[in-house]
Amino acid sequence: MKLLYPIAGLALIAPAHLFAQTADHPQVSAPAPDAAAAPDADGTVVVTAMRGPIAIDRVAASITVLDKTAIDRAGDMSVSDLLLRTPGVTMSRNGGYGTATSLRIRGAESDQTVVVIDGVKLNDPSATGGGYNFANLLTGDASRIEVLRGPQSILWGSQAIGGVVNVVTPLPEKPLEGSFDVEAGSRDTVSARAAIGGNDGPLAWRVGGQTFYTRGISAIAPDFGGRELDGYTNRSVTGRAVLTITPQLSAELRGYYSNGRTDIDATTGDSPEYTLNREFVGYAGINLALLDGRFRNRFAYGYTNTNRNNYNPLLPRTLTFDAAGRNQRLEYQGSFAITQGVDAVFGAENEVSRFRSVSPSASLSIPIPAPARGRAEITSVYGQLNAEVISGLTLTGGVRNDDHSRYGGKTLFSGGGVWALPTGTVLRASYSEGFKAPTLYQLFSDYGNQALRPEQARGWEAGAEQRFLDGHVVLGATYFERRSTDLIIYNGCTGTSTNPLCFVPGSTTKRRFGYYQNVSRAFGNGIEATGHVALGTRLTIDGNYSWTASEDRSPGAATFGRQLPRRPRHAWNASANYTLPDGPSFGAALRWSGDTFDSTSNNIRLASYTLVDLRAELPVTAGVRLFVRGENIFDEKYETAYRYGTLGRSIYAGFRGRF
Repeated sequence: MKLLYPIAGLALIAPAHLFAQTADHPQVSAPAPDAAAAPDADGTVVVTAMRGPIAIDRVAASITVLDKTAIDRAGDMSVSDLLLRTPGVTMSRNGGYGTATSLRIRGAESDQTVVVIDGVKLNDPSATGGGYNFANLLTGDASRIEVLRGPQSILWGSQAIGGVVNVVTPLPEKPLEGSFDVEAGSRDTVSARAAIGGNDGPLAWRVGGQTFYTRGISAIAPDFGGRELDGYTNRSVTGRAVLTITPQLSAELRGYYSNGRTDIDATTGDSPEYTLNREFVGYAGINLALLDGRFRNRFAYGYTNTNRNNYNPLLPRTLTFDAAGRNQRLEYQGSFAITQGVDAVFGAENEVSRFRSVSPSASLSIPIPAPARGRAEITSVYGQLNAEVISGLTLTGGVRNDDHSRYGGKTLFSGGGVWALPTGTVLRASYSEGFKAPTLYQLFSDYGNQALRPEQARGWEAGAEQRFLDGHVVLGATYFERRSTDLIIYNGCTGTSTNPLCFVPGSTTKRRFGYYQNVSRAFGNGIEATGHVALGTRLTIDGNYSWTASEDRSPGAATFGRQLPRRPRHAWNASANYTLPDGPSFGAALRWSGDTFDSTSNNIRLASYTLVDLRAELPVTAGVRLFVRGENIFDEKYETAYRYGTLGRSIYAGFRGRF
């Protein structure tokens, strides 16, 4: 694998002779250094998860881009359900909407995925793995969602081992515009969303809100005694505003707030327990363009705050769990258009994370203990260069250094290339590294171990895409590998264990239930194949297939070589959409997931399943459409997590408007 390191250096060295041409290309403009920037309106598919708009044919890593049309066509209410239709993505959920949801990219752990909302990295430092719970992320006002697969720590830092999910809300283009979606259906489910904004003079702004309610299903499956319905309610607000002060200077505010309540069950069966989850994301930034727009700069402050509380009304003390996680981030990011086809992205960040967590006793006679607390700080610098060294061939090289308050410095490298040939062939290859520092919970909670080391990963991929008939037919395939070391797992303790880690730190008599430890290794590899066919403007057919082997490779472990839990080796998706000449459209989607297991020991098998969805839309006016859709129309019984329920046949109807 070390032989691939020179790729990064090649991308940095090969275009050196082009630097002398800077003065000859004053018209070259650097892209805005922002993952929430608007793409160009020239028909080119543009990616912003690379921290700035870049044409997809210049991105060496595998990526899927879902625009507003694709989001509306799918009709999924949650982002996790929508992403499940894309290559290499699997999901498990502990019940219906709102319950704990784990999204895995290429078989990596769910907490090894970075979620970005309007350019702000969103994670929960108080969560066990420090990752993001997709349970409360609804599609809402999203105008574009991008899935960047593979280790992406160069641009996104710690945690981006599996990949990056970038969610962008829109900025208006007209003096006044808006949208709304209302639908209702099975299990008294109601979802209503509206947004309004304008772009007139120096100010562009947009505010959107959504409310969601469902009576739900039992979190514990009926076959295991679940009878009580566990409902879910979520209300969210998003907002963006950009003030153009001068042609070169602008200021921006962004915000996201979500407040959800989820009824949950105990692991043994029905219970009246519920959890409250509140998330806030805030952003303030200044954008400055210099050198006729070739040198763009962004100075920003980002803030995230997540609060979680669990309650059980049957206990004397109803509060059973209380946790809060907070991130504060200062960042500078720049982009420089060196010459035509050669641009650089670079920056510096400082992030401070804090967490607080406590699990009070059910007895009122036992005082609530002092909460576990922790703090970590990480300062980072990074740079990445994209250079079109010859027509159609773009090489990329990147480097990042993270200075962690507990683990010192860590330097990562990446490199790759993409070659778009005149024949419609696109070849891609890349190598990248990632690491994930132990979470504050793993370090400082009741089960913490402050001797933990960071998790690390190295991965590479190579693939090809062939476009026929001016892009009306597209076929592609990618092979990938990822090796992960020092993975952190939870070890339980017996009542007679003499292991010092089974005692509360600093005590030789006070026992604890378990502890975290670096013992695991994992190896993942696989193939992702995609296809797209457009027969005229009426019929489109899309499909993808993923073969993902994600195995435990921990030396000496009894589970060595076994598939990691809740990750099917085989999965495929297919969809078709047909539009009649007068505007009505009809669609169908199939999703098949192969057998998987609920634990690394592979002793509990979860059977394969096939889900079929249907949809139809009818235009009422130029901006309003009625729709009806059915999910899992054959009422397939299946599991994504052992003992937990899944949604059966669901029918929804509603209307959407754009003006």
